Amino acid sequence: MNNTFLVFDFGNNEEAAQLARHKLDGWRQAFRLDKKLQFKFDRAEGSGDGAGPKDGSKGKSAAKGKAKASEEATEEPAKSGNIKLLVRLYFSGHEKLSHQRWVDRIPGEEPFKSAAPRMIKQVETDFRATEEKFQDLE
Repeated sequence: MNNTFLVFDFGNNEEAAQLARHKLDGWRQAFRLDKKLQFKFDRAEGSGDGAGPKDGSKGKSAAKGKAKASEEATEEPAKSGNIKLLVRLYFSGHEKLSHQRWVDRIPGEEPFKSAAPRMIKQVETDFRATEEKFQDLE
């Protein structure tokens, strides 16, 4: 399995983080990458009670999800803290080329370029801690 995490630090820029979320949602739907491309927001403790949109990998219904996301997006700018976006790319062994294309494409796109991209591969020492953090954000 090719399992990689991309970590983007948006700082306090909520607008760029939401733009990145919309772009990732569009790619997931257009290219049918539901289980292969998952992402979650890690918001700093300074952002209040942490009730913002943390999980981008689960959606109940399209209409409800969009309405709820737009409500949360309008509430969040008032209490934004340090925002990190964790993107998990999980491709099977025979999809090495697709995996590499997404690893190259995502950090090269506009909202992600300015967010200090960092790639954590499965063989690196930080991988286990990042994976546990990703699981805890659910």
